[in-house]
Amino acid sequence: MYNDASWERRTFVALNYFLLALVALACLLPIVNVLAISLSSSAAVGSGRVNLWPVGFNLKSYEFVLGKPEFGRAFAVSLLRVAVGVPLNMLLTILVAYPLSKERKDFRFRGPYAWYFVVTILFSGGLIPWYMTIKMTGIVDTFWALILPGAVPVMNVILLLNFFKSLPDEIEEAGLMDGAGRWQSLWRIAVPLSAPAIATLTLFCIVNHWNSWFEGLILMNRPEHYPLQSYLQTVIVNRDMSLLSAADVAKWSLISDRTSRAAQVIVALLPVLLVYPFLQKYFAEGIVMGSVKG
Repeated sequence: MYNDASWERRTFVALNYFLLALVALACLLPIVNVLAISLSSSAAVGSGRVNLWPVGFNLKSYEFVLGKPEFGRAFAVSLLRVAVGVPLNMLLTILVAYPLSKERKDFRFRGPYAWYFVVTILFSGGLIPWYMTIKMTGIVDTFWALILPGAVPVMNVILLLNFFKSLPDEIEEAGLMDGAGRWQSLWRIAVPLSAPAIATLTLFCIVNHWNSWFEGLILMNRPEHYPLQSYLQTVIVNRDMSLLSAADVAKWSLISDRTSRAAQVIVALLPVLLVYPFLQKYFAEGIVMGSVKG
């Protein structure tokens, strides 16, 4: 029992808790600092007086970021991107990973198909061929340009197929003996047993879609089609004045680059922070997926 543990064991456990607390603080304090900067005056931030508590509390940075109709439109594009892209990513990931997790005797062409996907990780055609391929499909400057090019996340496929391989073969064999087909085995056996892995990959997909800004800048010709991160990148980071009205330009005198960028970070963090608690219980188990079998 733990109560009967030696002093060496108790010391080891105490040191572990201490080190984990330090790691937690190292992750949390920068976020608190960014939040304090976003709520402080530009003068206080410029003079370096803001640490973990706002100085000269104000919401001007948030007023600038949230007060524009363009922001609401970009926010809606990002929400729609997550709502459509994440289910599509997970559906295709499951449908690809399941057959690739089978042995050669069950799926004769498993090897060539697996290498077909692995090669896309090892070699890339480059930015120009990537753009030309998307352009030739006719989806440039449409919503689907944000979804279809990354519809099959290959790294997620590899992680999930390794998790599928770690499941006991006897469970699926019992289902097959009871009359279940491969399709039923996938959705009634493999997927429910892989809930931790699927929840973790779902979180990865949410973060990827929500934080992605590069595709919007490259594949969208009109700013009104930008997702949230592309819009914030253009207006706040690059400070593209062509997207600002005269009233918006006047507001720049009341905020600074640091406060506006801090507000951008907090706005971008909130949706993921709201989703994470619902998936957190699966994350610890899913993060080690694929470690049982290669």
